[in-house]
Amino acid sequence: MSRPQYVNDHDGGMATSLDAEFQAMRPRLLGVAYGLLGSLDEAEDVVQDAWLRLRSAEAADGGDEIRDVTGWLVVTVSRLALDVLRSARHRREEYVGPWLPEPILTGPVLTQPVLTGAAPDPAERVALDESMSMAMLVVLESLSPAERTAFVLHDVFGLTFAEVGEAVGRSPAACRQLAARARAHVASRAPRFDVDPSEHRRVVHAFARACLGDDMDALLALLDPDVVLRGDGGGRVRAGRRPILGVAKVARLLFGIRRFGPYEMVPAVVNGWPGLLRYRDGRLVAVIGLTIADGRITAVDMVMNPEKLARVTRADETRNRR
Repeated sequence: MSRPQYVNDHDGGMATSLDAEFQAMRPRLLGVAYGLLGSLDEAEDVVQDAWLRLRSAEAADGGDEIRDVTGWLVVTVSRLALDVLRSARHRREEYVGPWLPEPILTGPVLTQPVLTGAAPDPAERVALDESMSMAMLVVLESLSPAERTAFVLHDVFGLTFAEVGEAVGRSPAACRQLAARARAHVASRAPRFDVDPSEHRRVVHAFARACLGDDMDALLALLDPDVVLRGDGGGRVRAGRRPILGVAKVARLLFGIRRFGPYEMVPAVVNGWPGLLRYRDGRLVAVIGLTIADGRITAVDMVMNPEKLARVTRADETRNRR
């Protein structure tokens, strides 16, 4: 990575330069932290902590010791995120039902809403790689914290193994092995990313029309025979405690949702890919990510935990007040 060099000019310019560099880097830093944690709230805390540490180091050293500000920030954010990830493992093992990442809206409404309403603007600008789909983040949860860090930093964000080693606290050779193990695991379980965006969009809209129109035949034609549905209610709202497997069971569950009353679906870009927002009585109740291969839906990820929907809900309320 090509990085600017900073040296203290002793006239107050260093603070301005640091702030400008940090603000320019912030979306990428958030992307790195989110890729490691799957939580934008935790990612923001990590990035803010890194900024405070940078300012503290600059004040203590006069800026002379940190010549590579960008590199320092990336490594520090990665280290802090790794610490948070290690401490979060136990909490996620005790989580009620399937754990899904906090969804990020990375784009506006794709077309007019399927029924009514409009999608909120992205709540936060994050440099999110397209591979960080909800389905991919679910796969990354099965890696060890060190494997996940090596894979995300090297394979997704392009850091060298020497830089990865600084973050993980291991040698470049050890990090290369970590990334290789993670890569093999991901290759066997991760969704494909060669889907044409227009085809993905077409399947998403067809899925919404089938669900809303009580068209079971159309829905069955869209679902892969081995489709999996994961619903994250976090113990806060009604959701399955285990993933639902198979086309028949998933289709029945999707149609059973109508028992709780009519709802609306709004197309949006979720974690870089076309997805849907589900509303009931004007209230956001789910963000849906769909994984598609060969024209069929292989995974349906539904985030319903109100805590994980809070950011999108706030953005929606702000938009409606304009």
